[in-house]
Amino acid sequence: MPVAVIDGQPLHYIDQGTGPVVLLGSSYLWGHDMWTPQIEALSQQYRVIVPELWGHGESGPLPAHTRSLDDLARQALALLDQLDIAQINLVGLSVGGMWGARLALLAPQRVNSLVLMDTYLGAEPEATRQYYFSLFKMIEDAGAIPEPLLDVIAPIFFRPGIDRESALYQDFRASLQAHSRERLLDSIVPLGRLIFSREDVLEQLSHLDADTTQVMCGEHDKPRPPTEAEEMAELIGCSLILIPEAGHISARENPEYVNEALLTFLANNA
Repeated sequence: MPVAVIDGQPLHYIDQGTGPVVLLGSSYLWGHDMWTPQIEALSQQYRVIVPELWGHGESGPLPAHTRSLDDLARQALALLDQLDIAQINLVGLSVGGMWGARLALLAPQRVNSLVLMDTYLGAEPEATRQYYFSLFKMIEDAGAIPEPLLDVIAPIFFRPGIDRESALYQDFRASLQAHSRERLLDSIVPLGRLIFSREDVLEQLSHLDADTTQVMCGEHDKPRPPTEAEEMAELIGCSLILIPEAGHISARENPEYVNEALLTFLANNA
């Protein structure tokens, strides 16, 4: 994987295919492999770039002074500058959509089209924020994700009733277990706190271009339910696609449906 040095740290990214650029923004706790089906499908027609979040995959630790999702957006723009890319089609899932929308608001001339998947631009509801912060404290105290927490955290990302013996579930669970103490304390926990204490920017969504923006959401997404997606689509004035048989990581749970929706959208907007 190629690497760019951003804010003094190595940011690893996938760069595959040729054509108009599609930048894929990943979910918290997932590496670039959450986009494997999309990279394969989209790179036939597009140049697909997937930066890995700080402390995820092969990327280095969260840079000092990274305090907000606006910083993540600025860091993504720095990557595009290093790659001499003027315009992108941005597809962001979960935190990828949170910083992706901020990038589009910050530098609208750089974003040709925007897809917001399983994400929310409002503040985290206080009850869930406190719940996630309690999990972070447990991880911090243990210097690891304790065994009982693995099967608390992993199911959050999938539809109810997923086969917990499936490769998709077990591989993700194993990736959580594999995080080193250093990575958890230096990057994963601080990044989580940054994400879940984000500011509400819903009032800015009307500034996005409704004609070139799409909201998508797994029908069974628990952390970012369809009601949030409906609220955002209405504020933007764009259409909403609900993805059947999918939870939060809809790109992996129903990749064929997601690929078809993305290819159709990009054919009309890229």
